[in-house]
Amino acid sequence: MSTFLAGLAVFLLLNLAAGLWRVWRGPSAADRMSAVLLFGSTTVALLLVLAELGGEPALRDVALVFVMLAAILSVAFVGLPRTRNDGRGSGR
Repeated sequence: MSTFLAGLAVFLLLNLAAGLWRVWRGPSAADRMSAVLLFGSTTVALLLVLAELGGEPALRDVALVFVMLAAILSVAFVGLPRTRNDGRGSGR
């Protein structure tokens, strides 16, 4: 069982690396925000796997904090006003 959890942890770390590439290369803010939310959920999964693998129940509390931060971040991103950047400046 511990071999499976260690393999799962490595897979989740590779998933984080793929998300980092998307943040760096993302063509739009929505793509980058999706990758950041992927970071949040993958980090939670990784913390839960590490809590089970290492017998550290405090990591579950840290995972819960990451869940709350990701929820706040997604609500804040959706609530941001959208601006149009068409090159005309602030005047019309």
